[in-house]
Amino acid sequence: MIKIYTDGAAKGNPGPGGYGTIMKYGEHVKELSQGFRLTTNNRMELLAVIAGLEAIKKEGIPVTIYSDSQYVVNAVEKGWIWTWEKQNFKKKANADLWKRYIPLHEKFNPKFVWIRGHNGHPENERCDYLAVKASEGFDLLVDEEYEKTP
Repeated sequence: MIKIYTDGAAKGNPGPGGYGTIMKYGEHVKELSQGFRLTTNNRMELLAVIAGLEAIKKEGIPVTIYSDSQYVVNAVEKGWIWTWEKQNFKKKANADLWKRYIPLHEKFNPKFVWIRGHNGHPENERCDYLAVKASEGFDLLVDEEYEKTP
């Protein structure tokens, strides 16, 4: 099983933000993070999941994603994204990221597990550290879809 732990952060929300992702498969551990100059916490929470799924090199292995974002976990586990998709994400925040997520969901069919944030969970704490550190970096990317939103 591939385990993916994720977290997102944004200072000011919106403000500088970042995501942190930890992937575990057997003995292998990979950390991913990136910062953006202007974004939201929810965008970073979702982008952390997307980054983890996009980094998977082999199909057919069960994937479980651990996130402290009820927004992301509930949207997938309660099936909200399928209703949003049927409505072409009309007036839905983060439509660009949800559209990017859906093919990954169909490819890997991940299971989501909600974990309480800032509660001493080692991987969640590390993801939080990675996300905050990335948001404070000097190489912040432009979250183009977010910044072009009126």
